[in-house]
Amino acid sequence: MKVLIVDDERLARQELKGLLSKYTQLNIIGECSNGTDAIAMINEYEPDLIFLDINMPGKTGFDILNEIEKKPFVIFITAYDEYAIQAFEVNALDYLLKPLEEKRLAEAIDKFEKYFADKNKPDAPESEDELDNQEIVLGDDQVFIKDGEKCWFVKLKNIKLLESEGNYVRVYFEGNKPLILRSLNNLDAKLDPKYFFRANRKYIINLEWVTKIENWFNGGLKAYLKDGEEIEISRRQAAKLKDKMSL
Repeated sequence: MKVLIVDDERLARQELKGLLSKYTQLNIIGECSNGTDAIAMINEYEPDLIFLDINMPGKTGFDILNEIEKKPFVIFITAYDEYAIQAFEVNALDYLLKPLEEKRLAEAIDKFEKYFADKNKPDAPESEDELDNQEIVLGDDQVFIKDGEKCWFVKLKNIKLLESEGNYVRVYFEGNKPLILRSLNNLDAKLDPKYFFRANRKYIINLEWVTKIENWFNGGLKAYLKDGEEIEISRRQAAKLKDKMSL
């Protein structure tokens, strides 16, 4: 779960990071000391939760929420108690007063986790129509990938291959191969079709990485990637690829 800290006081940010360090399920993706930087980071990286100060030079915490495109969960952190009503009017999860108390912080995080789980709970398997309506991630878009304690920001077109491993997908790029909790069907619906093609039930390949394609058994094809990787394309998908790439 991606977390962003927004506070103009450096010591306050350090204190909060220290308190959050024991919550290994929370991944602090960054910190901001002003509203302008916060808006840019929120719009670009779409954190799940922001710890947001209210009184800051320039833009206040409320100004930030008014200007961002996609609103994450919010826990306000402030030295002033007079903004509590306004905070809950903008659907804040909680309102914590400085100096922070570990017990109140734990309660706020517990509340966030419950709301986050409810929001992301799969009510039913996705239909084909729902998959088709997902927003496409374009080749030049930068995507956030996390595996354990390691994180990367990668341009989508730099990913050469995606491999299904049960309920997970292994992502191959720049010598790395992290494992993410996604289904290959879900990613197939979101990836830029200019670059990515579903080779078979197990693999999605980046067509920019393909150097050669040969006929293979039972009407299928075999794709050879730049680094020597060989991926079989099923007969059904081979027909789709020929329709897609032929003049």
